[in-house]
Amino acid sequence: MTVPTVPTREEIVAQLAEILHEVAGVVPAEVTEEKSLVEELDVDSLAMAEVIVVAEERFGIELPEEEMKDMRTVLDIVIRVEKRAAS
Repeated sequence: MTVPTVPTREEIVAQLAEILHEVAGVVPAEVTEEKSLVEELDVDSLAMAEVIVVAEERFGIELPEEEMKDMRTVLDIVIRVEKRAAS
């Protein structure tokens, strides 16, 4: 039996860039950890909910809905994915 590997921060950012592109039309090259999802990447709340659903599927994790309001930057999502993937 193989133990699932925890993705690196770079892999998570790359996957999120892909997800943001698919869901919200964000240019992947613009996705960096410090970018604000709403102000800089123009991701609205509906798209954000879809990003979370797709991220959960891709990473095989669950991100609590009540934490969505605290996810303001790409890094906020990355940190939560890292925590959930490691547990």
